[in-house]
Amino acid sequence: MPNPLRRKLAISTWRAPREGNIYGKLTVDATEAIAYLEHVREKTGEAVTVTHLVGRVVAEALAREPSLNGRIRFGKFIPHDDVSIAYLVAMADGSDLAKAKIDHVDRKTVAQIAAELRERATRLREGADDDWEKSKGVIRALPTYLLRPLLTLLGWVASSLGLQARALGVERFPFGSAIVTSVGMFGVDEGYVPPTPFARVPLYVLIGAVREQAVVEDGAIVARPILTITATIDHRFVDGFQVGAIAREFHRIMNDPWSLDARSAAVEAAEAADAAQSSDASAVSA
Repeated sequence: MPNPLRRKLAISTWRAPREGNIYGKLTVDATEAIAYLEHVREKTGEAVTVTHLVGRVVAEALAREPSLNGRIRFGKFIPHDDVSIAYLVAMADGSDLAKAKIDHVDRKTVAQIAAELRERATRLREGADDDWEKSKGVIRALPTYLLRPLLTLLGWVASSLGLQARALGVERFPFGSAIVTSVGMFGVDEGYVPPTPFARVPLYVLIGAVREQAVVEDGAIVARPILTITATIDHRFVDGFQVGAIAREFHRIMNDPWSLDARSAAVEAAEAADAAQSSDASAVSA
């Protein structure tokens, strides 16, 4: 029986670990996050989830801590122009994973992210995503000993140099600024994402299940929905101090997700003002 694409990619990707990574875990009270998601669902009709919200929070943290939002090229840190998040999508039969990259996540609402991810995931599962279909053909055709160097080369070309290889279904910066995935839907409380060398991203975030847990609040023991989020971070990009700053920002937003709406509204207003100014300048020059 042939290996599924995911298993073949894994064999062709990883060797014994050699690089330095930081592994971190956050446990947050999800009370406000759940209330916020319910509000967004009622307001927009979009089936937003914790995964969409965490991706938005990750993007916000990256926008505020740009030292993690970039890639290393020829030994030098090069920042990205925007914050893009690659979500991992399970195929219909569960045998394979694909990525759906969402651009400018820090400028979008959670509902917009959910709608775009739903559309991308549907295209992937229905075989309508041209890039994914091209890359699947390459993966199936090549033996693992040839696929390994090809993945290394394509990772460097696309994720470090920022070039595309359309014939192989590879876009520029295919995994964006970070990879976000979830195991909470499978009932798994926590885990850690193994770094994927050809992705060349410095941050991998895994979302666990929300569980009712006993916590001490004002001297009393109460039950609260607790969410566990883990991260695998490339130590070449950040040190412990920066990780702490990102963690604090993450806690702040998860405790007040409503602040994301104000942020998105401000970005939308700024973009509208820039567009109006450009339009006025064009009219004057004409």
